[in-house]
Amino acid sequence: MLTIIPEQLPDDIDALKVLIHKLEKNYKVQFKLFEEKIAWLNSQLFARRSEKLTPEDIQQSLLFDESEQMMVDEDTVPAETEEVKISSYTRKKGTRKKLPDWLPRIDVIHDLAAEDKVLPDGRELKKIGEVVSEKLDIIPPKFQVIRNIRYKYAVPENTAEISNDDNEEEQPGVVVAALPPQLIEKSIATPGLAAFSIVSKFCDALPFYRQSKIFARVDIDLPRATLCRWPIMIHGKYRDFFLLMREEIQRYPVIGIDETRVQVLDEPGRKNTDTSYMWVFRGQGAEKPTILFEYNPSKSAHVALEHLKDYEGCIQTDGYSSYDSLLRGKNASHAGCWAHARRKFYDAAKNTSNDSNASAAISFIAKLYAVENEAREKKLSIEEIKEIRNKKSRPAINGFREWIDNKVDHIPPKSLLGKAIRYTLNEWDKLLLYLDDGTIPIDNNLVENTIRPFVVGRKNWLFSGSPDGAHASAAFYSIIETAKACGHEPYWYLRHLFECLPYAKNRDELRALLPQYIEPDEIPRKTDL
Repeated sequence: MLTIIPEQLPDDIDALKVLIHKLEKNYKVQFKLFEEKIAWLNSQLFARRSEKLTPEDIQQSLLFDESEQMMVDEDTVPAETEEVKISSYTRKKGTRKKLPDWLPRIDVIHDLAAEDKVLPDGRELKKIGEVVSEKLDIIPPKFQVIRNIRYKYAVPENTAEISNDDNEEEQPGVVVAALPPQLIEKSIATPGLAAFSIVSKFCDALPFYRQSKIFARVDIDLPRATLCRWPIMIHGKYRDFFLLMREEIQRYPVIGIDETRVQVLDEPGRKNTDTSYMWVFRGQGAEKPTILFEYNPSKSAHVALEHLKDYEGCIQTDGYSSYDSLLRGKNASHAGCWAHARRKFYDAAKNTSNDSNASAAISFIAKLYAVENEAREKKLSIEEIKEIRNKKSRPAINGFREWIDNKVDHIPPKSLLGKAIRYTLNEWDKLLLYLDDGTIPIDNNLVENTIRPFVVGRKNWLFSGSPDGAHASAAFYSIIETAKACGHEPYWYLRHLFECLPYAKNRDELRALLPQYIEPDEIPRKTDL
């Protein structure tokens, strides 16, 4: 911004007019930038979060600046008559989904009264069939106590000296039947109870203190501290199993990475108010994904790359600049995210009045997503996806780049649109990478969707009580989200896992318990519990 120093003002009237003109132009630009910033802040607080722009939205904004519309190459922007397919919700006629077959059925027979089965002339009605309608009933959670009764034996001559009331197991000359391997030693937690509590928190976002109150309503004393200890104890005892997730993530051709904040108490050398981070890795490009959550106090990209030291596939991230320097000299390639680029143009379109440029940019990107939708609907193979991208997406991207090059010098760099353009240019090579590999998604949205359950839970439980608790949370979010992505119902998978973990003797047996290696129908739902 120009500053005025009275002593330096020129005496010449024409020079003053030139200076006033520059100041006026400068202040107009600054005022417009402030308007954009205020509009953006208001939208962050009050506007809808959806980034979807309908064709009507785009055409409406183009009406405000016909001169800009005319400057756009007709071959690179959809014309008014061109049909661009954008996925949208289609309302279907409501039909009730059939209740699951594994639920037990209780038949209630409704029959005519005996006198109603006889016609006035004396003939009896004949049964020809039945009409069946189903209603869903619910019984509060069923609690039961598993009593482990172990017989004690002793040499006959010594039985008189041993009291049967003595519960101590280690007595001279006494042999007691052994307990089977336990999930947690000397705990009342069974695989079913532990699975129920952990899924309630890490899948259903129900904090442990609320669970404790629910148990208390049926006169069961399960303090919050006890429920908190179980995940930490299971994570510590079976650490080798959870570490296998780190190895699994390395085998995927593409790994999407993102992070979100988390507050952790009692972190050594840090204040309780300091912000820590939960990192998320999603292995994709295979039929069944692996999702890995990792807690770390730092947001540095070193955290992510520490887990991927020798990885040689493709890493996909947003435009966080720290990745670029750290990936130099590595064998891994680095793909960008078109959703992040689109999001910045969307912000510009929604918060800048009378400007069609941002909407024009969105229309270019809409073409790329239309190609992805087509590939998904047709269930194309990896090679077919690469082929359709090169045939349809690459020309659209080339047109988009030509449009950007024509605009970049005419848009204020600090404006929302200027920031969107420069973000896209800085990420350009990474944004093109997906064209040459059908396993690379167009964006990192799957990873962002994976983070959502954690964010929802964080609103309820607010913080982790210790670093051990944060690491255990990361482990169980990893297992549960991977199980969900592989088609498992989280409770039944986790119950099966907890039943089998104490018996696993080696890494191969542990690996076989990962959700990626178990089919959902291999885990029966025990309706007789």
